[in-house]
Amino acid sequence: MRIGNIELDNPVFLAPMAGVTDWAFRTVCARLGAGVTVTEMVSSRALVYQDKKSAKLLRKNEGSVCGAQIFGNDPQIMAQAAQLALEISGCDFIDINMGCPMPKVANAGDGCGLMRTPELAGEIVAAVAKAVEVPVTVKCRLGWDKGSVNVVDFAKRMEDNGAAMVAVHGRTRSMLYSGVADWDTIRKVKEHLSIPVIANGDITGGEAAVRCLKRTGADGLMIGRSTFGDPWIFQEVSAALAGKEYPGRPCLADRIAVAVEQFQLAEQDHGEHIACLEARKHFAWYLRGVAHSSYYKNQITSLTTMEDIYRVAKDVVRDLQ
Repeated sequence: MRIGNIELDNPVFLAPMAGVTDWAFRTVCARLGAGVTVTEMVSSRALVYQDKKSAKLLRKNEGSVCGAQIFGNDPQIMAQAAQLALEISGCDFIDINMGCPMPKVANAGDGCGLMRTPELAGEIVAAVAKAVEVPVTVKCRLGWDKGSVNVVDFAKRMEDNGAAMVAVHGRTRSMLYSGVADWDTIRKVKEHLSIPVIANGDITGGEAAVRCLKRTGADGLMIGRSTFGDPWIFQEVSAALAGKEYPGRPCLADRIAVAVEQFQLAEQDHGEHIACLEARKHFAWYLRGVAHSSYYKNQITSLTTMEDIYRVAKDVVRDLQ
């Protein structure tokens, strides 16, 4: 498939997720098979007002096609922010967040709030597409709630205003992350658009990925929460889509080595303090499903130095392998 002028050999995306898809995690996922990655969402106003913390979130990872995601509800500010995001990151495309369901974002008219103002959302896409020379994509949901599922008309409006691709999470804003993703509605979006449509929601492994593609007819898949502590899911999904047998996850020692590598990358990017704070949640995710790991999960909640990380990693492999 193509996103504008970008040829994709591997249309399996790592979903942009605030507080998760930093440069370190994206780098690991790209190495383990993610074909496309997208930064955490960055406020358009923060970029225009030259907020340094926001700018740091836009670091482009290697090993995959990489997009920079911005959010906001003012077309001109979004256009300026898109130009700045490209200048800062050198990313391959600009993604506009129209799917974030969090109240502080959506209730302010940003993120999924834009699905209640389709005309404004179209103006934003048009302004951004005019401002940058790279493809512009949109990530959205089914609608605000089950009584206002408008994604088919909404996505068509995005295409008409210059979007090169739309990714659809098969839930409404009011569902947050509960319930079951509606793949049938994603199929309706695909049937009405000529640009690529990416399916997102409930892609939990290789079997689910195959079912999702068959059910939606989508051009690619976007995986979100199933990647937590499990970047190997991209290898499983790619194998399933190719009709190949997946040998399974690496042994615990190898998985922990990847986790430590991620935290070392985070230290390079954020410094030791922030890297350890991030490691508290990521390390616990890497231990999900590991028998008798609760003792170490308790230790992980108080990590403060890289030495703490190395010590816990060594003890986990010694005691739980």
